[in-house]
Amino acid sequence: MSNERKSPKIPVQLKTKPMAYDNEAKIRQALMLLMRIINDSSIPRNIRRAATQAVRALSDKSLSPAVRAANAVGILDEVSQDPNMPIHARTTLWTIITLLETVKD
Repeated sequence: MSNERKSPKIPVQLKTKPMAYDNEAKIRQALMLLMRIINDSSIPRNIRRAATQAVRALSDKSLSPAVRAANAVGILDEVSQDPNMPIHARTTLWTIITLLETVKD
């Protein structure tokens, strides 16, 4: 007879629910970062406009999370090469793009 306790068996959960929540959490985080860009007056207007379009793309609930993320990445990738973009904005955009690229269906 040993003094060790056996741990109870933990049921295996399907990965669909946590994955969907995880995707939505990533999209919410990207939306928060995009709002920072939109509200920053030191960032050129065309970049703030692209951030607004990306917010619209991410907010379209008729599409799956991966499609919304891919649409937003496409918009942000175009503007990320703008030479007039401040360094802090470029870094934030790259952070958003990297985050959204991890969203999968």
